[in-house]
Amino acid sequence: MSGRGRTRVVFGLLVAAAVLASGYVLYSTRLPATRPGDDARKSVAAPVTVAPVVQGPFEVRAHTIGTVSIDATVQVKSQVDGRIMEATFSEGQMVHKGDLLFRLDPSLFQAQLKQSEAALARDQAQLANAQSDLKRFTDLAKKGFATAQQEDTAAAQAKVLSASIAADAAAIDIAKLQLSYTEISSPLDGKTGRILVRPGNLVKANDTNALVVINQLQPIAVSFSLPQQNLPALQHRMAKGKLKVSVAIPGDQHPPMQANIDFINNAVDATTGTIALKASLDNADLRLVPGQLVDLTILLQTIDDALTVPIEAINQGQTGQYVYRLMADGTVAASPVKVAYEDAGRAVLSEGVKPGDKVVTDGQLRLAPGVKVEVKAIAGGS
Repeated sequence: MSGRGRTRVVFGLLVAAAVLASGYVLYSTRLPATRPGDDARKSVAAPVTVAPVVQGPFEVRAHTIGTVSIDATVQVKSQVDGRIMEATFSEGQMVHKGDLLFRLDPSLFQAQLKQSEAALARDQAQLANAQSDLKRFTDLAKKGFATAQQEDTAAAQAKVLSASIAADAAAIDIAKLQLSYTEISSPLDGKTGRILVRPGNLVKANDTNALVVINQLQPIAVSFSLPQQNLPALQHRMAKGKLKVSVAIPGDQHPPMQANIDFINNAVDATTGTIALKASLDNADLRLVPGQLVDLTILLQTIDDALTVPIEAINQGQTGQYVYRLMADGTVAASPVKVAYEDAGRAVLSEGVKPGDKVVTDGQLRLAPGVKVEVKAIAGGS
């Protein structure tokens, strides 16, 4: 055979091999998709844990994070000019309303008080003399030995001195008030911050700088927000009475505290779609401090006859959520479900199951519809 002949034969063989290969690929892509071991999986029981579908009351709760805030904070300032002589408290100390905080030098105000008291004594003496003159001129005028003008002048002088005495009394009150301002007391119960102006410094009345800042910690507030879709449930519950919120400190081993929700904002934040709320609690043990982040739980509503399953029973497929139900013949069936709420490890299903059904909570990776299972354990129904 010539070289050209051999080339044609080889080329023909290559073309034939290519055609056969393409035919095999085309044929194989038209076969139904199967998974190796499907028949074996259906014949060998898969170990699973199941739980019953429970019907009963279910509490729908909202969970969020809040910030501890204060309703009252006071910047303590002096109401008079003077030098600070003493601070009678420690930084960070709890103080009560009326407790002494600072003493200013009282010398100037004591002297002003004595001056006003002396002026009062002087005017009182002059008034006594003027009243004697008035009585004398009145008696003389009746006998014709004094003129009416003299009597009127004496009466006017007595009135002037009476007015001076009233002014002196007011000056004494002012001096006593100014003197009382040299002792600066706490206007509320709370916790002091750092001393911002130390003893020895001069202060001015109502100066820009405070001497100390006091924050009220009992009671204290917690500010937080909830999605606007929770607003109808909140308003409905508040119409029935006080709405409470559970306040827990992350990492704290103590039980949560209960607070009363006493404020719901009058507008929804259009930017975030949330509504602002505030709750107050007595904070008796001072566990909460301003600026602290806390976990909040609010009971929104109670569903009386809810169908619930453990959250572990819910699977996510391409067409939505489903559960594996245990059938009477020992196999499982995939049932599409709709989850209405989730909380405390359980899910409320609005469709797809009925009371008494058992659903798989563990071992789903080995399952497919129709696979036989072996129940290894039954999870609690609550």
